Parts: sequence; C-alpha cells; structure tokens
Amino acid sequence: MIEVTFLGTSQAIPTARRNHTSILLRYKNEAILVDCGEGTQRQFRIAKLNPCKLTRILITHWHGDHVLGIPGLLQTLALNGYNKTLEIYGPRGTKRFVDFIYNMFVFAGKIKVDVTEIEGGTFVKTDDFSIEALPLQHGAPCLAYRFSESDKRRIDIKKIKKIGLRGALIGKLQKGESITFKGKTIKPENVSYVEQGKSIAFMLDTAVCDNCIKIAKDANLFISEATYSAELEEKAREYKHLTAKQAAEIAKKAKAEQLILTHVSQRYEKEEDKILDEARKVFKNTKLARDFMRVEI
Repeated sequence: MIEVTFLGTSQAIPTARRNHTSILLRYKNEAILVDCGEGTQRQFRIAKLNPCKLTRILITHWHGDHVLGIPGLLQTLALNGYNKTLEIYGPRGTKRFVDFIYNMFVFAGKIKVDVTEIEGGTFVKTDDFSIEALPLQHGAPCLAYRFSESDKRRIDIKKIKKIGLRGALIGKLQKGESITFKGKTIKPENVSYVEQGKSIAFMLDTAVCDNCIKIAKDANLFISEATYSAELEEKAREYKHLTAKQAAEIAKKAKAEQLILTHVSQRYEKEEDKILDEARKVFKNTKLARDFMRVEI
C-alpha cells in the first residue's frame, strides 16, 4: 500500500485553510517528501506524522512556495536527533541552494544530507520501487516525479497446495525460476501471476508540454497543479502554470486512473468547486486536494 498525505495545497500565497505546497508519500520504510513549502514542519505535527521518519526529499523547483520550509524542517530534524542521511534530490542548482541554506542560518546542530542534482530519467531504483523525473516548462528549472512500485510475482496458493509444493522450491518460483518436482518441470507462470505495481505521478508547476503526458502515462494516481480556472488560461500561459481543465485533459490523454488537483490559487478560496467542476467535465475521476487529506492506493 502507498499512502499520500497532502501537507500543503495552496499556490504561492497560503490561505487560512491551505498551506504552501508539500506532499508526503509513505511506502514500507520510505517516507518521501515532495516539496517543502513554508510551515511544513508544523503541518507534520498537525497531521500527527513524525518528520524523523523522512528518508528523501524531492524538490520540483526552487520557487519559494515550494522550498521555504526546508530550513525549519532541517532544524527540527537536528533538534529531534535525526540519525539517518537525508537524501535530497532536485534540478540543477540544488546543491548550491542547499549550501546557501546552511550558510544563511545559524543551526543548532546539523544532520547528514546527501544532495543529488538530476536532469531526468530514473534516479532511484530498489527491489521494491523506482523514482524517475522528467523536466517541465516553468519559470525555473523544474521537474515532475513518478514513484513506481515494482511488479511482484504472487504465488497461487491453491495451485501450490494441489501439487504439494513447499519450502525453498516455492521461493525459486516466486523469483521467476523454473523448478523440477517429482520429475516434472514447473514454470513460474504455471503456479503464479504477476501483480502490477502501483504508480503515482507528481506535477506541481508547469506549462503544458509533452512531458506532462509522459510522466502521467497510465498512472494509478496523477497529482497535478491546477492554479487557475480556464477563464484565466492566458495568465496560466504567461506564468507557465496549468488550468484545471488543462490538468484534466492531460490526465485523460495519459489514461491516468485518478486525478487529484492541488496548488490552487487563493482567488478560489470561496469557490473551490469552480476548479473541481471544470476538471470533472473533462476527466470524471477527479478530486480536489485539501490540507491533511490522505489517499491510499
């Protein structure tokens, strides 16, 4: 199971109900933060989540509303005895900006961080999952991210019991290896099936571009910015953002399973349904994120 918690869902200016952008993905022993807007450390506390379980931070770009929470979060981790190495990933310039943070503030202790700048492609790969990035079009170097769970081979228990298999031989079948049992060759596909892993795409600031569809292709969950409504499409183009309608069109073309809209302008604070209704006319399975909303897939 993959769990996503929206810690902040506003655009550049926070509102009384929406904090700056930040999203937490939890999977097994991983706790991956996508962006870290101002006040994210407090959002962790309100959500009753432990920031010391963080393993990675994925930075989409270095506009303030996506990163101003990093100094406070690093300080909180240091004061709470964070004992891991925090992996930080982001577009070009990320190493320099992290150095600026440490030189700008007087920290009460430091934690170990490992900063990696990425241009695109798969940059994390384990037995359980992978993370890839694609460049977007925005006012600063900007990335979209995709978390993909690995496919798993599952044993059909009824078939195994019928044959009488047990022990290490089952383990070999689960690894995709053929075995010999009672003089017969048993192939993995005879007694097992492949369960496709789940995937989540994050696209938090961009103008419409080809990589929007590529990163969301067949995703189980597509999380996209929806800064403006369609009537402000010209403004969206000027500032290299998406309208809710455009986000829905991308989800439809990409054949995503579900769309969740976030990064909503303060101008829609009292008419949020305008954004949601606009998207649903194009892509029915759409939700509007709210701070502290949790989704499991």
